[in-house]
Amino acid sequence: MTTTVTAAPPVAAPPEPTRRRRRRTLAPGKRLPASRLVGPLVLLALWAAASAAGRLDPGAIPAPWTVLDTGVHLWTDGTLPTDIVTSLERAGYGFAIGLTAGVTLALASGLTRSGEALIDGTVQLNRAIPTLGLIPLFILWLGIGETFKIAIIAIVVYIPIYLNTHAALSGIDHRFVELAEVQGLSKFRFIREIVIPGALPGFFVGLRLGVTGSWLGLVVLEQINATSGLGYMMFQAQNYGQSDVILVGLLIYGVFGLISDSAVRLIERRVLSWRRTLSS
Repeated sequence: MTTTVTAAPPVAAPPEPTRRRRRRTLAPGKRLPASRLVGPLVLLALWAAASAAGRLDPGAIPAPWTVLDTGVHLWTDGTLPTDIVTSLERAGYGFAIGLTAGVTLALASGLTRSGEALIDGTVQLNRAIPTLGLIPLFILWLGIGETFKIAIIAIVVYIPIYLNTHAALSGIDHRFVELAEVQGLSKFRFIREIVIPGALPGFFVGLRLGVTGSWLGLVVLEQINATSGLGYMMFQAQNYGQSDVILVGLLIYGVFGLISDSAVRLIERRVLSWRRTLSS
């Protein structure tokens, strides 16, 4: 009896794992923590390195440690806290008035044709006039005290808030208006559900510019017949050639501007968390 042996079929090799093609992304990428501090820290490091190497004239640009020592001395003798509080009060009052005026005028001009006819041209005319050039006129009207300083800061603040909020209102797609009319929304619901969400991105852009403008105007205004404030401190230091004191004031202005801008950005991300943008 003959036994027939049948060869086993060849075992197929396992398929090679297909390489998963990595999808190309065009977005900026994941947000780095505290990324906005990188630039200022790099500048500070370069400043310190140049000072340590003797590349900077100490009389013109003192070293960072010299500026820090001067700031500590001004703080301990009570000069710096008083000036900071005074500057914050002036900037706060002017910013609050400018914010209220800018939003109110933008709503009145952006939602009604009659308001636009009365307000928009006037604001554009005011924008074309250098705000700091109004200082002599405001001194004649309001005196040389605190009132004219707050009024100038309010003007510096309200213009960018008005312009960006009005532009956002004007840029709302008319199809949303037609949809609201079809749905039978009331005027109040139309403003709450369509106008305000549509205008918020532009409003926050104007708010950031207004915050920065309040500090820029304050630098100039506190050097005009002031007896306290960071600008007054810097003006007095200029008369005595104290460049370290001037740098202390400039750094404090810069820190205040960075903190306030970061605060507005944080509020913007919270309020507009529903948006999907490159920055988010």
